[in-house]
Amino acid sequence: MTDARFEDGDESPIRLLARTAEDVSVIAALTQDAVFPITEMTWARPRRRFALLLNRFRWEDRETALREKRPYERVQSLLTVETVTAVRTQGIDRGQKDMVLSLLDLRYDGPPDGPGQLTLTLAGDGAIELTVEVPDVALRDTTRPYRAVSGKAPDHG
Repeated sequence: MTDARFEDGDESPIRLLARTAEDVSVIAALTQDAVFPITEMTWARPRRRFALLLNRFRWEDRETALREKRPYERVQSLLTVETVTAVRTQGIDRGQKDMVLSLLDLRYDGPPDGPGQLTLTLAGDGAIELTVEVPDVALRDTTRPYRAVSGKAPDHG
């Protein structure tokens, strides 16, 4: 059996669960450069769930779009984290309701069976740190892909 590759992806919506640091790195690769309005971030404390509604770049489709000379795409996706006991932020002003944030990385630090920290690194020195009992992250596409407004793939030079 071989691991899945980006090239194996098709038009089916992504539905992934991450329960280990290695699993989280796969979701991190798929959500790199996702953007979201600050208003689409929520922590349901009683349910111990943190959620983000992201507009993620479809990295799994990048090579196909390039080869077929068609526009790059984004898709709206829901990123949820379960077993969250605390949330801390840095460099984010929740009062700026029109602010759009860009997710650069997602990383789990801690023992495999928890507890640990899940850190969402944002562009512009922002960060969200979630204390979790165990790594339990889900990524689910919620819309059909749409043309990326910029028409370009994200590039970090």
